[in-house]
Amino acid sequence: MPLIPRLFFAVALVLGAAGTARAAKVGKVEIVGLDEAMTQNVRVSLSLVDTIGKDVSGRRLGYLLREAENEAREALEPFGYYSPTIKVEDSRGTRRRDPALAVDTSPAEATPAEATQAEASPADAGTGEDPSARGASSQDPAAPAASAATPSVPITVTLTIDKGEPVKVRRSDIAILGAGSDDRYLNQDLEAFRPGPDQVFNHELYEASKTKITRRLAERGYFDADFSARRVEVTRAEHAADIDLVWTSGQRYDMGPITFEQTPKRIIRDSLLERLVYWEQGSYYHQGKLDRFRESLSRLDYFASIDIEPQPDQAVDGQVPVKVILTPAKRSIYTAGLSYGTDSGAGVRLGLERRYLNDRGHKALAQVDFAERRKTATLQYRIPAFAWLDGWYTFSLQGTDEQTDYIDSRRIELVASRSGKINQRWTATASVHGLRERWAYADEDDDDPTTPVEYRSATFLYPSFRVEYVDADDRLYPRNGIAATAMLRGGLESVGSDANFLQLHTTARWYKGLGPRSRLIARGELGHTFTDALVDMPPTLRFYAGGDRSIRGYEWREVGPRIPAIDGRKAFALGAKNVVTGSVEYEQYFNDSWGAAVFVDSGSAFDNTPKLRTGVGVGVRWRSPVGPLRIDIARGLDDPDSGFQLYLNIGADL
Repeated sequence: MPLIPRLFFAVALVLGAAGTARAAKVGKVEIVGLDEAMTQNVRVSLSLVDTIGKDVSGRRLGYLLREAENEAREALEPFGYYSPTIKVEDSRGTRRRDPALAVDTSPAEATPAEATQAEASPADAGTGEDPSARGASSQDPAAPAASAATPSVPITVTLTIDKGEPVKVRRSDIAILGAGSDDRYLNQDLEAFRPGPDQVFNHELYEASKTKITRRLAERGYFDADFSARRVEVTRAEHAADIDLVWTSGQRYDMGPITFEQTPKRIIRDSLLERLVYWEQGSYYHQGKLDRFRESLSRLDYFASIDIEPQPDQAVDGQVPVKVILTPAKRSIYTAGLSYGTDSGAGVRLGLERRYLNDRGHKALAQVDFAERRKTATLQYRIPAFAWLDGWYTFSLQGTDEQTDYIDSRRIELVASRSGKINQRWTATASVHGLRERWAYADEDDDDPTTPVEYRSATFLYPSFRVEYVDADDRLYPRNGIAATAMLRGGLESVGSDANFLQLHTTARWYKGLGPRSRLIARGELGHTFTDALVDMPPTLRFYAGGDRSIRGYEWREVGPRIPAIDGRKAFALGAKNVVTGSVEYEQYFNDSWGAAVFVDSGSAFDNTPKLRTGVGVGVRWRSPVGPLRIDIARGLDDPDSGFQLYLNIGADL
């Protein structure tokens, strides 16, 4: 082989062997001296972290150690710390004193000239060796040379950081020029801008405040708004930041004409959709109007997608046209399912819903629940309503046939209602009910087929009014929120009812997050019936307690006045004039999906004096895509008829 190729080959072998001999592996990177948020930001900024568990050459490791300080320094700047003292060490006993690291000094203390001189230090000149390798050999001259076959020993790199004095805002000149300068809400945002004078210059707060004002300008129709000044000057030596931030708002635009496009075909007449537009053309522009309009369209449930596009570039005389593009949803919804209940037995549910029957937006629903001992058929027809409140006129007819161990009942009910959303938190429903019910309790049957069963029957015609309040951060899984309902209904003998009565029923739920993965839930219920003829009231209009979402640890309707257990038959609920229940529950999640709960429930259904019953239990929780899955096991503490009760529930909390 010629001399020169052999020489290059030999050099390559030597260099490869040397690189392998100096190979190292980073086992762990520790960051000391910072809080959790800063530590995390430094960690994700370190290139060194990406090499954990990997073999790297000594030259590469030396470079990463030198870069660690600069990367950590930059990662602290968003928190307002521009002059930290950073010490980088590794478990081989090497402390990074390389001048390129500027160890134990801040950038404000070393001039560029000094840094240049340090980088050209005679100790390093011309050696071509990695500083970390020199440091190790100087501590143990007698250490044997590593070979290519010697496995890498994982090392721990520790960054000890003293944040130093933070940079604070010295001067803050923030303003809006133009028409927006007189906007009350924009001025409130200016006053709330953070960080303010004498506060730590936190980048995240600064960007969030700046973005909030920029977004608010667009939301309120200042489409020509732009920055006329945007500058932040940080003086490290004085630990001071000066902010100059000025917007020029331009004019405020107004609401222009609105047009609808339904694609691929039109299913609803435009005149119906236009009734949802509650603002006048020419009124001031605000994104909140379009957001509320979107919600109204969504509640109609006609469309699979809703795209609302304001077009400021096509504004005429300061009025912004709005284009609404709608894609129809699937017209028919078919439902089918299986069910099982201890009282009703095995069953099946079949249903058909038409989202829209015609271009006037009418809806229809038919559903059958067919179980061994309980059968229900429901027909419903809905018409969109816009007077006073956006909502629905609903007409429904429902028939039920129940043949259980304790009651033989048949019921038919006709309901006409008007529902509407008052605002973001309040919903109201006013309705008129026509009820015809026939029933007989099992203890009244003497089991003689020749003796006819003596049925009781009742007819009631009564109005009802129901309001619902929900204020929560998330309806699927609220961590902080409250929800309440109140229902008032009553009938008169002189107006189609078999008895005079007035009934009030209220419920409330409260959610409080106690930590990142825990929450406290409290629930209460209160109901009272004003009547002197409870015996004439059908079972449907009485109160019951026991079971899931009432008093866990007891069977469904187990708590309250009951038919006594006779001849081996179970005792069964008669229903009561009053009900009061309460519950306290604590949930703790172990990760993002699974958790557990403990709870105590108490209450009673009663006619005169309450006889409280209490149940306690534990549960498993799983946060499914459609809402929490709850599996509870509970036991009553006050002589229940049965032992432990098992409950299964799935769906949104609110």
